[in-house]
Amino acid sequence: MMERVYDVAQYIFDEYKRISGHSIDEMKLQKLLYFSQREALAILGEPMFKAEFEGWRYGPVCRAVRAVYTSNGLNIECHNVAFDNAYIIRNVVAEYGVIESLELSNISHEEISWKNSRYGMSDDDNGSIPLKLSDIKKDAEKVKPYDHLWDMYYDEFDDVECIIQ
Repeated sequence: MMERVYDVAQYIFDEYKRISGHSIDEMKLQKLLYFSQREALAILGEPMFKAEFEGWRYGPVCRAVRAVYTSNGLNIECHNVAFDNAYIIRNVVAEYGVIESLELSNISHEEISWKNSRYGMSDDDNGSIPLKLSDIKKDAEKVKPYDHLWDMYYDEFDDVECIIQ
């Protein structure tokens, strides 16, 4: 099921706060949003949401989410996300949520999609070139998704479908 990017971002915001007890800063939210999209591509073979990321100098950024982000959550009405997507998001938050925002930015700089969107730019350029979905799919190919609930990699399960349904 294709989600709205706002709903995914709010779910990340809420899940991070539930786990850490703190509000998530925008940079970390943006990186976890990107990683959620990448993980969905790695696990399900389909994007979780239809939204564009731009190659900002600190990593992928979704301007639509940036426009409504506040330190108290997104400044719009949000809806629930589907169970399978929520499961993926919870694993992303468990894996990457403990990492500092600037380090997540550095991790995102290793992504093919981000590098390709920054081609020809200096490090000081903010950047606004969209990341290509085909490049994010390439990034997803190098991911080995980990299930934090079961404490094992997805490929160790007999049937991935049984995990997320």
